[in-house]
Formats: sequence, structure tokens, C-alpha cells
Amino acid sequence: MPLDPDFETALKNHAVELDGDIAARLQAYAEAMWSWNEKLNLTRHTTWELFVGRDLRDCLQLAPILDPGEEVLDLGSGNGVPGIPLAILRPDIDVSLAESVAKRASVLGELIADLDLPVPVYSARGEDLLDDFRFSSLVCRAVGSISKLCRWIEPHWSNVDRMLLIKGPKWIEERGEARHQGLMGNLQLRKVASYPLGDESDEEQGAIVQIWPKGRELPMKIS
Repeated sequence: MPLDPDFETALKNHAVELDGDIAARLQAYAEAMWSWNEKLNLTRHTTWELFVGRDLRDCLQLAPILDPGEEVLDLGSGNGVPGIPLAILRPDIDVSLAESVAKRASVLGELIADLDLPVPVYSARGEDLLDDFRFSSLVCRAVGSISKLCRWIEPHWSNVDRMLLIKGPKWIEERGEARHQGLMGNLQLRKVASYPLGDESDEEQGAIVQIWPKGRELPMKIS
């Protein structure tokens, strides 16, 4: 599949270099997502510039943090970011998607089938999945505050090694709120990636935040 010239331009604008097959699969994903977006509100990022500068940028920051063979759950996957791009960028990890809204989960299943990716989609709440399955890393983007996620995961730490949260610049404020509410007493938090959300001169920073229980030795490269 030839790349859309606007996609190629956006990649160049953001200094993103991709293998040709990976770029083609990411393009196929974005175009299919945008087609579904006309029927079901999945994303506001409906240009190549926004897809590369926001969606793909987040996934490219997250991808190197994951080790080969990790079992990753994308919690509240929504439109498939970050889970679907991660599965394309990192075929050496096992990605699953969890989406509790049935219509969105159905669309995710269609996207996965069209892309021929080995990614299961669960139309379920994360709480229910973690009662029965175990994952190395739980990843999520635009799902909830650090406080909300810490409350949710607290009973399930035996079935997940760590959380990796894609956050905007307000993550520091969210961390303070979580500490104030007494939610971080038994947890460790570390920023493992930081990057501009716009161009390189943009002061607004995105971050990948890792959270895991105190005293737990993680097998991953970042611990």
C-alpha cells in the first residue's frame, strides 16, 4: 500500500522514521478508525498531523518501555490507542484490549480482524478481567486520574506487575492529589518518559508514568 503523502509529511514533520510495512499498517489502522468515526465517536484526531503528533507520538514513547514477551492489557482502549499501534510497532509483545462499551469493543474487533492482528478484544471492565487473567503491564491513556486508577487497581495488584499511564502535563497535580488522599503509601511512582506534546519548542510535556507496589522487584528493563 502506498503511503498517503499527507501521512508521509506528518511523519517528516515530527521526525518519525518507520519501517515501510509498519507505516503502511499504521496508515491502514488510522484510515479504518476514521471511517468508523463517522458512525461512532471514537476520536477527535482526524488528521495525519494529529494522528502522528499525538496518537502515534504517545505510542512511540511507550513502545520501548515494554520488554519482549510482555503480556499487556490496554485498559479502556476506546479507539484502540495505544493498544493497536503497540501491537503493530511491537509484534514481539502480547497485547489485549479491554473496552467496557459494547459498541466500541465491537468496532475494535472489526479493526483487529481487518488488520489481521493477534490481539484479543474483551468487551468487559478491567476489574472483571483481572479476576481471571494476569498481565505484565497495564497501559492506559485518557482513562482517568492517577487517584481513580490507583483505587481501581488496588485489589488487583496480584494479577498485574505495573501500570504505565500516558499522561499530559497535569500528571504532577494528579500525583499530588493521590498522595493527599493517601493512595500512594504502598506504591512507587516514577516518570519513565517525557516528551513535548507539540513541536520541539512546545513547553507542554507529555509523560509516561510507571506505578507499582513498593518492595516489588520488576522483571522489566525499567523498574
